[in-house]
Amino acid sequence: MRAYIAVTAAYWAFMLTDGALRMLVLLHFHTLGFSPFQLAWLFVVYEAMGVVTNLSAGWIAARFGLASTLYAGLAVQVAALIGLAQLDPTWRIGASVIFVAAVQGASGVAKDLSKMSAKSAVRLLAPDTGNTLFRWVALLTGSKNAVKGAGFALGAILLATLGFTPSLWVMAAGLTMILIAVALFLPPGLPRGLKGVKFAQVWSRDPAINALSLARLFLFGARDTWFVVGIPVFFYAVLSDGTEAGNRNTFFLIGSFMAAWIVLYGIVQATAPRLLRAQGQELSHIVMLTRRWVWVLSAVIGALAGIALIAPAGLAVIIAIGLLIFGAVFALNSALHSYLILALGQAERVTMDVGFYYMANAAGRLIGTILSGVSYQYGGLPLCLGTAALMAVASALSLRGLKTG
Repeated sequence: MRAYIAVTAAYWAFMLTDGALRMLVLLHFHTLGFSPFQLAWLFVVYEAMGVVTNLSAGWIAARFGLASTLYAGLAVQVAALIGLAQLDPTWRIGASVIFVAAVQGASGVAKDLSKMSAKSAVRLLAPDTGNTLFRWVALLTGSKNAVKGAGFALGAILLATLGFTPSLWVMAAGLTMILIAVALFLPPGLPRGLKGVKFAQVWSRDPAINALSLARLFLFGARDTWFVVGIPVFFYAVLSDGTEAGNRNTFFLIGSFMAAWIVLYGIVQATAPRLLRAQGQELSHIVMLTRRWVWVLSAVIGALAGIALIAPAGLAVIIAIGLLIFGAVFALNSALHSYLILALGQAERVTMDVGFYYMANAAGRLIGTILSGVSYQYGGLPLCLGTAALMAVASALSLRGLKTG
């Protein structure tokens, strides 16, 4: 339990800075005149590195131990924050995009090292019962997302009060203190590495895990297609009057909405076992729930795309409410997925199964990030939400290959 609490606390600290950094970068560079497509490219390397990192992180953790990947994730994030603080405002846009994208790539490595460590630790530290595993997984992922939501708000507040560069130094200092505390006080309990583990073993040969991973790819692609660029830029366009005071107020409003969305998502995710009445249910019943709720998600985002196309009047309020509903349904889907990957995987290769699965997650986020910028730039909000709806349907269809017996 002490090891679980320490890992969770470290993960919380990381996700707070991760959420704040995303909002800082998005809003800061949008005010500098970056187009939606250019904004998307600031996050492309971040997501692309997640694909590579998750594959290698599973092997690294199996080979060198989970504590090593946890420490590495925190340390790399500190380095990324310090690196981004070196950005020179006199650089041309092209040079700024390349530099920020590269630093964001390091942050992407850090995030997925930390995520893989925390998720794998739950599988290994939780008591060996289905009820407890689902509850612990839901609590970790739900609380993490609530903290990340607070990070969105923190990023907007820091940008509006301290400015871009001082905010980065404040976050780097805080995370450094967390890293030192974790290194000094992390109790034993996390497994050590095994010398005989081969990198080729990270590729899953289990059809159920492969089907779930494909569904995860499309699930998170559906979210990030509107979440990364489309909605923040849309809200900025309809809320800001272009003045300095107007921009500052808009930052608070956008940051508050994004934070509220993530916090709601985290709360629902943390309570998913109770909301779904899934505690104590057979694995086949959990799979049935997973298939059912992804179709509900597809219907919600599809309806929002239709509203954006035919009813522009009062759109901001309608879309905001609709996306909060989407967030609650998405949280149930994500919680079910997070439980299934641990329940279906084998304990002796949990880090590699989790790494493979979150590699697919990162690939979905990468695709969604690109689609967010492209679809919004060429079709506005209707095309952005319509593309997200197609991704959700693809996730539902992918689950047809999920067999548990």
